[in-house]
Amino acid sequence: MRTRSGTSPMRSFDPVVIGRRECGAWVAYYRHRWAQVLACAVGMVRAGFRMPWPRTLLGAFYVLRANQVWAPYPHNDPLRAQRLMCRFYELVARTHGAVYDPAEASRLELRWWRAHRERQRERPSDGDGQLVDALAALYGYVYGLPGESVRAAAQGRADAMRISDSWVAAGCDPASPRLAEQRAALVRGYASLLAAVHHPSAGGDGARS
Repeated sequence: MRTRSGTSPMRSFDPVVIGRRECGAWVAYYRHRWAQVLACAVGMVRAGFRMPWPRTLLGAFYVLRANQVWAPYPHNDPLRAQRLMCRFYELVARTHGAVYDPAEASRLELRWWRAHRERQRERPSDGDGQLVDALAALYGYVYGLPGESVRAAAQGRADAMRISDSWVAAGCDPASPRLAEQRAALVRGYASLLAAVHHPSAGGDGARS
């Protein structure tokens, strides 16, 4: 991510921490344990976006509310979810002086949410192409990287969603061994993202040209 001051704190994150927190958030989301979703969102936002605690808590609240209004199927509220995620990305940009449009970031966020839901609910036999494209577009935009450089990261997260979908279809057992596979795929995806952010082709500081 490019910032007005140069290097962004978002360039340093722990893929293991984020992967574990996101796995926990997904489990809680599908079991409608919203307090647990919030707790995991706090951990994800803190680890991934490196904001001070008050803004971390507010950002996690925006993420929670966006997920809650997105969750109902088929009658959810995607426009409200996008507005909430826009507030989240505004908060991140304001904290780090990031040079991106929060409205565009939130649009890209909802693009992958939609791509995943369509694959999960309507076309489960489809491949991962649209979902990977959507995730790569978001990563590339927020971190200022070429789309191809973040496709491995996007694929890792898409793999985790495929495992999550099978877990949901099987009944959402919190003791299922699928969750360890899902967590590992998320960690791999975020490790690939970290590598892409620090690759020399990223311009040294992950800046968008």
